[in-house]
Amino acid sequence: MPQASPDQSTVAIQCQQAAVQFGSAVFQLGPIDLDIQAGEIVSLIGPSGCGKTTLLRAIAGLQPLSSGSIQTHASDTNDCGEVGFVFQQPALLPWADTLSNVQLPLDLISRGTKKTRQAAAIDALRSVQLEHASKHSPGELSGGMQMRASVARALVTEPKLLLLDEPFAALDDMLRQDLGQLLISLWQQRQFTAVMVTHNIAESIMLSHRIAIMRGGKLERVIPNPLAWPRDESIRRTAPFGEFYGLISDALRGVESVEGQV
Repeated sequence: MPQASPDQSTVAIQCQQAAVQFGSAVFQLGPIDLDIQAGEIVSLIGPSGCGKTTLLRAIAGLQPLSSGSIQTHASDTNDCGEVGFVFQQPALLPWADTLSNVQLPLDLISRGTKKTRQAAAIDALRSVQLEHASKHSPGELSGGMQMRASVARALVTEPKLLLLDEPFAALDDMLRQDLGQLLISLWQQRQFTAVMVTHNIAESIMLSHRIAIMRGGKLERVIPNPLAWPRDESIRRTAPFGEFYGLISDALRGVESVEGQV
């Protein structure tokens, strides 16, 4: 059985005084100090424009830092497939079928033979229950199926680090919950480290080991999630879930009584 909690002995992501200054703009991210353990899922949550996506992109290496550093366990290798990124929109190639879209990262880094790349893509589609749609074009897929294909594409390289930028924001609540459960299932199978940007408090509680509260480009506090892991949808109806929801809500409003630890 996969472990039910992250490996506290191994730091997967280390942000040390990480900061981003956008030229003469008033907004600045950081400095941010944050350690994320191997196998841990951390949600970044806060008001719009607080720097969540900027920090996520900096962790991915897509946003240069002005100062400080971010080290990840993927930085010791030249394999670009060590990091998977799921964007807000599926961004599937409209002229390619689902299998080709999922296989694309393997093709770009020329990993393995054509046969092994295709087999890996089929396996990734199977993991998100989308193997039956391998020959469908993106236009033939529902919104939820497109997002599942996007998740499969991010996982096809078997990354150590999975980054998610509000991946379920455009979906209805039921579908959002279904894909959240899928993410939990995939984490149990693969034990990747994940950082997820979200505005949804319930989603952050369901999917995270810790929740990082951000405001005005700063990391205000990181709150450990006390709820048992793994979680299914029934936990939403429990008192501990409601109490923790209230705690996170207070933290987002800046209520000082919230106890958290960065």
